[in-house]
Amino acid sequence: MGEVEKILKTVDMDGEQVEIWMTKMMDPCTAEEFEAMSLEEREHAKIQPALNQRTYSPEDGIICMQDVPVKMRDGVTIYADIYKPEAEGKYPLIISWSFYGKRPFEGQAEWQIMGVPPHTVSDMSKFESPDPGYWCRHGYAIANVDPRGIGHSEGDFVQFGTQDGKDGYDFIEWAAEQDWCNGRCGLAGNSCVAMTQWRIAAQQPPHLACIAPWESTTDMYRESLCEGGIPAKTFVAFVMREACGPNYIDNTPMNLEKYPFVNCTYWKDKEPDFSKVKIPVYQTACWNHFHLRGSMNAFRKCKSRRKWLRAHRNFEWPDAYSNENIEDLEKFYARYLKLERNGWELTPKVRIEVQDVGEFNYQTNRAEDSFPLKRTKYEKLYLDASDNSMKTEPVKDAAHVSYDSATGEVCFDYKFEEDTELTGYMKLRLYVAAESYNDMDIFVNVQKLSTTGEFLPITLFGEDHPGVWGKLRASRRKLDEKLSTDYCPVQAHTCDEKLTPGEIVPVDIELVPTSRFFHKGQQIRVQVSGRYIRGDWFEPLTWDTDNKGNHLIYAGGEYESFLQIPVIPPKFQDGDIIIR
Repeated sequence: MGEVEKILKTVDMDGEQVEIWMTKMMDPCTAEEFEAMSLEEREHAKIQPALNQRTYSPEDGIICMQDVPVKMRDGVTIYADIYKPEAEGKYPLIISWSFYGKRPFEGQAEWQIMGVPPHTVSDMSKFESPDPGYWCRHGYAIANVDPRGIGHSEGDFVQFGTQDGKDGYDFIEWAAEQDWCNGRCGLAGNSCVAMTQWRIAAQQPPHLACIAPWESTTDMYRESLCEGGIPAKTFVAFVMREACGPNYIDNTPMNLEKYPFVNCTYWKDKEPDFSKVKIPVYQTACWNHFHLRGSMNAFRKCKSRRKWLRAHRNFEWPDAYSNENIEDLEKFYARYLKLERNGWELTPKVRIEVQDVGEFNYQTNRAEDSFPLKRTKYEKLYLDASDNSMKTEPVKDAAHVSYDSATGEVCFDYKFEEDTELTGYMKLRLYVAAESYNDMDIFVNVQKLSTTGEFLPITLFGEDHPGVWGKLRASRRKLDEKLSTDYCPVQAHTCDEKLTPGEIVPVDIELVPTSRFFHKGQQIRVQVSGRYIRGDWFEPLTWDTDNKGNHLIYAGGEYESFLQIPVIPPKFQDGDIIIR
């Protein structure tokens, strides 16, 4: 595969001029042009439907206005496909905004979404987005938008920044004035399509009535490009290859090298201002997805008084397109886009699935008032390096264990003496040293074991999930005092503090939240290694580690290493009668 063309460009980031690396996007081409290309040329090309402004009926009862041009405030024109019911009238508009392309099914042999049976989603649907085949038949219009730089839309594409938010504002205000729109707009979609919703909502377009960001990374640095301070470029580069247009894309992996610390304009431009999101929000979060941290933080930080959270086990695509959840979402939109008094406000503010094992939940959609749960009791399990266990009381004598940073791992186990629910944030305090090097990358999984010590994973698409996770590069151990809490440490990422070989330092490792039930006699395990441990998985999740030699973990005595866990007491207990 040949080198991708790159160029340094100066772009406006919310009033500041910032020099960034941009690379050429996939070249748009017709199916005929693609067929005539060499294999090397195809590496840089993608089939893109030709610009074809027309109005037609893709299915009975639905009208599509294709390739509608919309001018932004700076004169740049972007294009959208707009679907609406065939009957004349003014309809609320639901918008899908992402760089995946507004008609991804064109040019593909089969339009299929993983985990979703064929024919569930129509060919009108944009990837990870609301399906016009459902929504138009329920009285809504749908806009599939190609943002700035994507497809035939003009300009360069700067990912997940204020420019995307401002363009979303302009599109919403344009749409609200059209004769087919009732003046009320919403944003919808999961994953990438959810991530843009927060950036647009933070711009406060007057006619944006509500958003539903289902699974949304919101801190591009801490959750995507540099989780725990360990660079992760492979997956982002993989996703960027979906961007197709004649111009350039903001290359975030390259810009991580240019801007290695988070306290700069480049990364701040990608942080949504949650304080400005005050409209109704319906957020979902999957306990087993890399969008989890961002989804939970967005829900907690946004200032809307009308916000709802549903936290679940299943992967985002089958969850988003299930009959039950689509109907639930339609009630939300009917309330705020059609102004129906349908009782939506009685929906519990927080609904959680308490996971058990495999595909089984201990409880499903249990109602709660907030997250984290107000009745949480934080307890510590102290690591004992002498026998690789965890104990409820501090360990008297100091000891240490080691593992090879390239191939090894070490585990610490604890058996629950009674039924125990853990819901919320865990954190791990370790005292560590790199035996012969100046840094160390630490990968953590917190797992459930059976009464006899076998791993009891949650499963997604039939694959084992490694468990509650966290990562940390030791030189990035400094915490952000404003963002950190007692239950959730947050790294500052403003400097590197290299180690001296053999130097013992304390590190606080942020772990993603969870909800898991442990039956009496089952065990909890902390697995620590120098690499990401997971079986086969379809997403290319890799990290650029910086490890050499052995890692040492100290526990006991002056080295009080521990796992802090969020124990949830029953809502009601009367002797042996327990209501959770």
